[in-house]
This record gives sequence, structure tokens and C-alpha cells, in this order.
Amino acid sequence: MKKLIQIIAVLLVFASLSGCKKGYLDKTPDGDLTLDQIFTNSGFTEQFLTNIYSQLPQELRMVDNPGSGLPNNPFNGASDDMEMSYEGNFATNMNLGNWNPVTYTLDFWSNCYYAIRKANLFLENIDKLAPSDLAPVTKINRWKGEAIFLRAFYHFLLIRVYGPVPIIDRTYNLNEDFTTVKRQPIDQCVNFIVSECDKSAGLLEPKVSSTSDYGRPSKAAALALKARTLLYMASPLWNGNPDYASFKDKEGTRLFPDFDGGRWQVAANAAKQCIDEATAAGYGLYRAADNNPVKNYQELFYMNFNNEVFFTCNDPDYQNIDAYSEPRGMTGANWPLQSPTQDLVDDYEMANGIRPITGYNADMTPIIDPLSGYTENAQAATETDYYYAGTRTMYVNREPRFYATINFTGAKYKTGTPQLRKTPLQFWKLGLDGRTNVSTDFYSKTGYLLKKLTHPAFVMSPKSDPKRTWIFFRLGEQYLNYAEALNEAQGPIADVYKYVNLIRERAGLPGLTAGLSKDAMREAIRHERRIELAFETHRYFDCHRWKIAEVTDNRNIYGLNVNGLTSESPIVPYTIASDAFYKRTVIEKRIFDKKHYLWPIQQRDIDKNHNLVQNPFW
Repeated sequence: MKKLIQIIAVLLVFASLSGCKKGYLDKTPDGDLTLDQIFTNSGFTEQFLTNIYSQLPQELRMVDNPGSGLPNNPFNGASDDMEMSYEGNFATNMNLGNWNPVTYTLDFWSNCYYAIRKANLFLENIDKLAPSDLAPVTKINRWKGEAIFLRAFYHFLLIRVYGPVPIIDRTYNLNEDFTTVKRQPIDQCVNFIVSECDKSAGLLEPKVSSTSDYGRPSKAAALALKARTLLYMASPLWNGNPDYASFKDKEGTRLFPDFDGGRWQVAANAAKQCIDEATAAGYGLYRAADNNPVKNYQELFYMNFNNEVFFTCNDPDYQNIDAYSEPRGMTGANWPLQSPTQDLVDDYEMANGIRPITGYNADMTPIIDPLSGYTENAQAATETDYYYAGTRTMYVNREPRFYATINFTGAKYKTGTPQLRKTPLQFWKLGLDGRTNVSTDFYSKTGYLLKKLTHPAFVMSPKSDPKRTWIFFRLGEQYLNYAEALNEAQGPIADVYKYVNLIRERAGLPGLTAGLSKDAMREAIRHERRIELAFETHRYFDCHRWKIAEVTDNRNIYGLNVNGLTSESPIVPYTIASDAFYKRTVIEKRIFDKKHYLWPIQQRDIDKNHNLVQNPFW
């Protein structure tokens, strides 16, 4: 038995890293090590801790490809924000309802529990390490805080997908009966994560300031995880959901609680604590050097480890985001797959802060608020920093975050230094970036490409590969978490306005209209989350926790008519797409059933442990 444990320990320490914190294990000792040998050497101990990070999901990888074998991110493509222009993508199966406990293979369950076992081994053995010059007490305590945080985070990654899960807070020996492991009620799962966050917050630094420690969580990260978890717990999916009232384990224990409105105030308090302590530690909303609202938002996601960010994961693979957002007209770019939907494009406000489209006619022509100044069928008379003259006015005078997030026909591609292209983007069928004669599905199916999260210095050919990070937690999210929870707890009081308006002010927009009702403020906050947090893996889970996915994810998804006729008379400086191209067109008829609010546990895991109950309706 001891030999088996030794082998497991060695495998854990020397498993190849990909993604987060890569490089810490470049040098490893030879030979067979016991846990005692590992945890009496500070270098080996830190390597063991670092390996726990290696299981973090690659959320920048929204397109299915072999990658590292870690879970990728199907959630953006399965939300109404994005159509993944690649039919083999798992998000497509989700959108069409073509998946079940037997057929799907994206394995968050095993990946997270593998990481949790590593964290448990670390925490059960770290006290064997005697303090030294290389590992003083302060560093050992910080390492404990990291492991506790990671154990909590991996549990959160499980519950956001599966709901109630087994809480694993110790290692299990191979001779133990694993069938005694069962799913815990969701409120107990949340209480465990919250308790872990409080413990880790007491051990972590208020803010990571040393460049050698970038990528490690700070106290702010632990408090952010706590606040997000409590926000989910207060939301309708988990908080008194009548659809889950009779969902029990095999011993008759209910896995979801009755409704408790007080959970909203608890969530608000946690978010406010995170905001206050992060602000005191020196965090703040990111702003560009010139406070340009477009740059404020765009740079936030490629200026690594900036002042707004609490916790990130390194992603060294350029294909995970930049290559799949390169238009076809660029040299060497053949994979423009990450396509924002027309549904999202229509939701962006105008520069004056008014939402232009209030609904649609039967033929999907928009119903326009005349106060917004929005028009669709004219052409821009003048060039700006973000688009050329002749661009359709549906893209003119939109709010700054639109220009930082969406690449559209007529847009300038990667302006600045280096200037990579002198012609506008053209997504119609025979346009430079359109389908042309492509026989594959490697083209934008909506007429748009993702700009947010990409790096302006990235070049596909010859390859330029700037280091990328994925942001798991940032201050801006906490502002919106706090505003949402506080509005649900107390209505639209002053602090609700304050923190939503801080987000809007950074984006160059006027504040919300005074005197909103609680319901109107709820809708305003949900809209603000959709825009501010777009493509950050929030929209999918927001629609689920609000229990509105049966509407948002069970309908036609729209783009432009990218397969229509091609062009009309040339207008300097380029040929404009025809009116037919700008017609809102069904891209996909999506299917969402009540069972899809939670993922099923894979059947193989149910077969291994018959004490696990499957999620409702599967």
C-alpha cells in the first residue's frame, strides 16, 4: 500500500504541466520519492503545489481541439452571445440538444476531483516541512492558503456545472469503500466553499505584488470566489427552485433547499467585503494611459496582471483565442470561428447610453427607439479610428465597448502599431473575409468576429505569439455582483446605482436613469452584465442561474445573411455589401430543455458508484 501511495505521489509531482504556471517543474529529481521525502524539501513541496494549478480549465480555448486534454470552454458558444462556426464543436451539440450522460466526453468531473486530490495530499502533508530560509513560516502559510483556495475553486467549478456534488476534503485510500461517497446538498457545498475561502483569505497576501508570483491568488481572489458562490446560491436556480424540490439522494436527503430571500443580502455583503478589501489593497478598475473608453475596456484583457485582476491562468497557446478570431483576409488565417451573434450586437447601447432596439417585427426588422439616433440602412460619411467611411450606420455611434469587442464589416482591423491592414473587414459571401469558395465551415457564420480578448500584436503569419492570460476574477465583476445582490435584497438604493455607474463611467457611458423600480433595475443590471462580462464565461451561467435559459437558449439565433448576394456599386474606398447581406438571418435553431440547467453526471461515474444520483430530468 505504501508503495502505491509513493507511485501516486511521484505521478502527481512530475505530471507534465500545460497552461497555468508552466515552467515551475522544468527541473525535477530522478528516483522514487515518498511523500515524506517530497514534503521535507521546500523545492519539491512548491513543485507539488504548482502542479495543482495544472488542472485549471483552459477557458481561452473556446474551440474544440486536442490541446492539453484539459477541459476547454464550451460555455460561450452555448450562450446567445456566440455561434461557434465549427459544427464539430461540443457547444453545437449542446445547442442542438445532441448530448446525454453516455455520449458527452468533456470531463470536468474527473479533472476537478483529480486536482482536489492533489490539494488534499498537499494540505495533509505540508506541516512536515520545517520552516527555513527558503521556506519561512510566512511562505508556508501562503502555500497553505493557495492550496485551500484551489480546493475551493475546483469545488466551485464542479457545482456551477453539476449542482450538488460530493465534498472531498481529505484523501481516500485505495482500500476504502468509494461507494460511500455521495452528493451533498447544494447549500452544504456552498457553505464548504465559503468556509474554505475565509480560511484562505486569512493566509493569502492582500495583493500579489511580486512579478515572480503573478498567477497566484491573492486574498481578493478568495473573497471574489466567496462572493460569486454566494451570488449563485441566492439565485433562482438553486434558491428554492420548485423544479428541484423533490430531488433527493438515495437516503431521502433533499439536495436543494427551500427559498430564503436573505441569501441575497449575504451575497451582497460578501461582494462588498471583496470590493472594500481589494480597494484597500490597491486594486481598481483598469484605465488606459489616456483614459480612452475603448482602450480602457480592450486593454483590460491583454495587459496581463493589470490592477483590476485578482486571479488568472497563463495560456501560452496562440490558437486558443487569437487564431480563431483572425479574419480570412489575413495571411495564413483559415480558422475564423468565434462569431458573435446579431442578438448580442443589437444589445449594445448607442454612445448616448440609449439602447437602440426595443424589439422586432415579424420579419425581424428592428423596432427602433427614435431617441437613440440609431439607423440601419445609411452609410457613414466619415472615417473614425474604428471604421471606414461607407460603413453601415448600424455600427456608427455605438457605445465604446462595442468597438472593443466586435469586428464587423467596415471595421478597421488591428489599428495602431503595427498597422496590419489597410482595408476594411468584409464578411459578405465574396468579400475578402467572407465565405468565398470555402468548402468547410471555417468562416464567420454570423458576419462578425470576436475582437475582445484578442491581442493587437498577434500576427498569424509570420507568427507573433504574445503571452496570454485568462482572467478568472476581476474587480469589475464584483461591482456588478454587489449591485445585483443588493438590488434583490433592498431594491435600487444608492449603492446599486453607484457601482453600476462606475462600470458605465469607465466605459464612457452616462449613468443609469434615476428612479428605476426594482424590476427595472434588475433588467438594467442583467443587461450591463451581458455587455461588460461578454465572453468571460458568465452569460451561460447567468442565464442558467436566473432560470431564463428556457427563453434565451431555446429559440432562433441570428446573424447576417453571410451566404447571400455579394456586392453592389463600389463606393470609395471599398465595395459595400448589398442590402441583402444586412438582413437578420437565422443561424441556428437552438434547443433547450429543463434538464439542461444542470449537466448530467457521466454515466460511467454513475456506474462506478451507484450511490450517486443523476441530475433531474436526465
